[in-house]
Amino acid sequence: MGTTLLILLAVLVLLSVFLIAVYNRFVKNRNLVKDAWSNIDVALKRRYDLIPNLVETVKGYAAHEKETFEQVIQARNAALAVPSGDINNQIKAENQLQQTLRGLFALGEAYPDLKANANFLQLQDKLNEIEENLERSRRYYNGTVRENNTYGESFPGVLFAGMFNYTHFDFFESTEAERENVKVTF
Repeated sequence: MGTTLLILLAVLVLLSVFLIAVYNRFVKNRNLVKDAWSNIDVALKRRYDLIPNLVETVKGYAAHEKETFEQVIQARNAALAVPSGDINNQIKAENQLQQTLRGLFALGEAYPDLKANANFLQLQDKLNEIEENLERSRRYYNGTVRENNTYGESFPGVLFAGMFNYTHFDFFESTEAERENVKVTF
């Protein structure tokens, strides 16, 4: 009877170690995704701060483009309103904001005086720098999301996903509008 008890105890210890390892992997993956998102969040906040200045600069040259300005500001405010930590909804709001910003920069193409304005060019350069940082952060974030989602949806993670509060995260990908060329009409 002593051998059976030792074997049972060994199996329980191995099962416990296995469950602890699975749980720790879920925690590690979730924390990596959150850390990667925090890098994106910093760049997004810099972008949010820059947008009002950009809109005001463009307004001086294209005051009759009120609808474009309102769309940009609404998209910015919607992105700011997403609760902190709600990554999947933040991604959707960011894609909408990116789409409206493309319309704002299309105005720069339509107004040569604006395109030559030093303040506009400086703001555009800052925004381009922010976008480059976002792109690097996006690649890292998507890598951590891929690792998290793959583990949570494959064996053995899928067996314990519900028990260990697995979170599926969305990729932060460019929208169809971002992939299209900007169409400028006069």
